[in-house]
Amino acid sequence: MGKRVAVVGTGAVGGYTGGHLARNGIDVTFIDPWPDHVEAMRSKGLRLRGVTRQEAFDVPVKAMHVTEVQSLAKQPPIDIAIISTKSYDTEWAAAMIKQYLAPEGFVVSLQNCINEERIAKVVGWGRTVGCIASTISVELQEPGLIQRGVPLRGDKYTVFRCGEPHGEITKRVEELVGWLRYADSAKATNNLWGERWSKLVMNASHNGLSACTGLSGNEMATDDTARRLSIRLAAETIKVGKAHGFNLEKIKGFDGDTWIKAAEGDKAALGPLEASILESVKERKEGQRPSMGQDMAKRRRTEIDFLNGLVVEKGREAGIPTPANQGIVEAVKKVERGEAAQSPRNIAGI
Repeated sequence: MGKRVAVVGTGAVGGYTGGHLARNGIDVTFIDPWPDHVEAMRSKGLRLRGVTRQEAFDVPVKAMHVTEVQSLAKQPPIDIAIISTKSYDTEWAAAMIKQYLAPEGFVVSLQNCINEERIAKVVGWGRTVGCIASTISVELQEPGLIQRGVPLRGDKYTVFRCGEPHGEITKRVEELVGWLRYADSAKATNNLWGERWSKLVMNASHNGLSACTGLSGNEMATDDTARRLSIRLAAETIKVGKAHGFNLEKIKGFDGDTWIKAAEGDKAALGPLEASILESVKERKEGQRPSMGQDMAKRRRTEIDFLNGLVVEKGREAGIPTPANQGIVEAVKKVERGEAAQSPRNIAGI
């Protein structure tokens, strides 16, 4: 009998990834708290769409509501539980699935933010693995329908980066990487924490910015004020990561020092970086928004405290000023509380 996978939180990233695994014969159970989404998957299957016709397919899946998870007790145990919930739901999701794990079973954080420690507090470090989905740009558009807004990366860029907290490349991670290649490019990494903080740089530079302004990915790139602020947000996050000793990967093809110099106005650094950002508009589907922009539009709670808020917290610990990130936290919370509407005006003065 093959290994069993459970995806807890089958929204954009979890649903997209799990859908590709299921399509390629992996035994996947989809677990989600949104009843309409669960029922749509049961009745119509999971519908995945991309920027080309070749990426469009429907796949039958096994889906259950969180209230039905207790039925797993009557089934063979779960070998790999992929948690792809919002960060604020991490602990309960880990606690819910823990009791159904096989003796050698483990939990994978396929989330934004840095949640491995939260999972490890529930299941233990030996059962905790991290996985980054970098620039995947997917959105749950309606129950049972997930749209990807950028092309498949393939050899051009590695999307999935999986690793152990201790840094060794293990057989279980290599097996997981092999499965993730059904969805897009993937690799095993011995630099999980550096990869995590590098992903945080990208998230911190765009997610909150989209949430408080209402701007799409392309609009943030082409708007001069938003683009320059995103560079400052990234530079602050890079400074904080370096201060904490993380070995950062390149961010969109540029090393951390280039981002920092660009934020400080160095034309030799700023010119090529901005040109690259503007060039990326050609690849991105119009209207594509980062996950926090999607959440704000749907009036859902955002992950701002776990993204830019984390940068502010860790910056304070290291003595690194983070005024741009602090400003974005405040702007997002103001919109979240209903004190302001989404608007580019919300970033004036940050």
